[in-house]
Amino acid sequence: MHNALTADPLQQSRGQPLPGDFAIWVFIFAELTVFGVLFAAYAFTRSAHVDLFNASQLTLNRAYGFANTLLLLTSSYFVARALRAIKTGRNKACGNWLAGALGLGALFLLLKLIEFHQDFARGITLSANLFYMFYLSLTFFHFMHVAMGMIILAVVAVKAYAGRYTADRHTGVETGGSYWHMVDLVWILLFALVYVIH
Repeated sequence: MHNALTADPLQQSRGQPLPGDFAIWVFIFAELTVFGVLFAAYAFTRSAHVDLFNASQLTLNRAYGFANTLLLLTSSYFVARALRAIKTGRNKACGNWLAGALGLGALFLLLKLIEFHQDFARGITLSANLFYMFYLSLTFFHFMHVAMGMIILAVVAVKAYAGRYTADRHTGVETGGSYWHMVDLVWILLFALVYVIH
């Protein structure tokens, strides 16, 4: 007898809608496309200037890059916990987890600003060479996405504290979380591409 228990799990998952509002997924896919084009342009340019890119890459502060990776990964975990909390109707816990994610996001931005300041003091500018042009452009573009993601999470957190979400109605938390996870994913790719891979 064929029922829900014996149905193909893959077939069941195909019927699951994307978490959050559909509009955010259109935006996420558009943003990922833009980053994908920029990453491809970086890789193409690097292939023609391997020695320059490798030498310039070694001047970056990998400790800052690694620390920021840990900050964003942990913040994504906090956002996932916030979603789990709201699914059980715990609005305050949801807000608290989101506040924690916001704090880590703020630390990410602060550390990146310190890194930018040190870079500029060492003469790393957009016009210094091709690698630095890509490095600064990509990381600043991502910086702006983190800032926008923090605004979204802040709005969601305020609504969570105000009791605007329930265990059955929490699309806003899913929407904000989906965007934040995209920001995290892009940073992981950017960190590997710009800071690590030779």
